[in-house]
Amino acid sequence: MKQNQIIAVIIPCYNEGLTIGKVVNDFQEFLPESVIYVYDNASTDNTSQVAEAAGAIVKKEPKKGKGNVVRTMYREVEADIFILIDGDDTYPVSSIRDLLRPILAGEADMVVGDRLSNNSYFSKNDRRFHNFGNRLVRGLINRLFNGNLKDIMSGYRVMNRYFIKNFPVMSSGFEIETEMTLHAMDKRFRIREIGVEYRDRPEGSQSKLNTISDGAKVIKTVFSIFKNYKPMLFFSSVGLVLLVLGLLSGVGPIMDYIEEQYVYKVPMAILATGLVICSMLCFGIGIILETVSHFHRMNYELQLNHYHEFGNSKNNIKQLEKY
Repeated sequence: MKQNQIIAVIIPCYNEGLTIGKVVNDFQEFLPESVIYVYDNASTDNTSQVAEAAGAIVKKEPKKGKGNVVRTMYREVEADIFILIDGDDTYPVSSIRDLLRPILAGEADMVVGDRLSNNSYFSKNDRRFHNFGNRLVRGLINRLFNGNLKDIMSGYRVMNRYFIKNFPVMSSGFEIETEMTLHAMDKRFRIREIGVEYRDRPEGSQSKLNTISDGAKVIKTVFSIFKNYKPMLFFSSVGLVLLVLGLLSGVGPIMDYIEEQYVYKVPMAILATGLVICSMLCFGIGIILETVSHFHRMNYELQLNHYHEFGNSKNNIKQLEKY
């Protein structure tokens, strides 16, 4: 590890009084040089007290939602390396040195603790819809973004300052992991996945995930980011569907005109015309937004260049050492 490098463990928590003490103690054992932050997201149990007694720096985020907590943590915590982990004791802290290694070697900007490749998540988690949702989201993202990632939604991640301070958090809930992954893929950050053994929550600890509502939010996030990041492909796909529907709707009126020299199916003719016009509009919108997206990417690359030049200046390092 480079001299004076600061490692921050950031743990978002909501009613994790049963497990947060063990998570903090595990990091003190396996990564004693780290600074541990626990952000209490309006818990109604003793999460804050347990975390503080275990030696963590406890802060509060009253606005509910994991994405809201992560946004606050990324803004407030200053470090060179950030470890994001849930406070439910489902991820092995003993694997942290393996996850840190690619970051410290400068080989990755984000390292993801992969629970799925070794099937530990599927074998320990008996919630079938969660397993189906993980597979569905992974398949969608890899197909849409030409990726080959194994675990899109893991809550165990190690990231460098370069990624954290250049990531705009837009999500408010559990879709935050999906947003991080999509942002990293689109902006060509270096991602590594390292297998970890997932374990289910201990008895008495309850998951805060709602399979239906949170799953719907994740899928909505995927398609929203797909629309925003790849507008030409998105609107072209919509335009193609409308064009096909328009042509199919127009078969009847066209056959009428060919055979009778008169259009009897006027409503179908109007529908077909409207669908074809809408399809052309979609293609036009896609071209315009693709141009806008291209300039956005150019500006983002310039922002990253600016960060490389000034983000790690001596003044910033001195500021880090205060923590």
